[in-house]
Amino acid sequence: MKRLEKIYAFIPILLQITLNLALVIVGLTLVAFLIREAGIIFTNIFFLKKGESSYDMTQDILTFFLYFEFIALIIKYFESQYHFPLRYFIYIGITAIIRFIILDHSSAVSTIILSGAILLLVMALFIANTKILKREN
Repeated sequence: MKRLEKIYAFIPILLQITLNLALVIVGLTLVAFLIREAGIIFTNIFFLKKGESSYDMTQDILTFFLYFEFIALIIKYFESQYHFPLRYFIYIGITAIIRFIILDHSSAVSTIILSGAILLLVMALFIANTKILKREN
């Protein structure tokens, strides 16, 4: 019976180690993509090819910030004793919607709906930052 209890006590530890290892791998992959995106941005700034627009540059910069935010989320996970703060998911959602609006604003109705989604996320962020829900130091 004691042996079975030891096995059951080890399962959550094993799963936590697996999760942490997977997040480290994802974080390193995101860092590699972030560096690649920075290289693309640098190349586009100094060696802008004929026919490329600033629209492509804007898309690259916004993608860079999404990578940056996901890396910050993983860092915050380890700093917050293995939990993901809700605020960072909301930040990523707001950034992703803004990116989508900037890159695809062909329909006024969809832009207004997406703006409403941003408003809802900002209200959720306000609620998440109240002292009742805020668990960070």
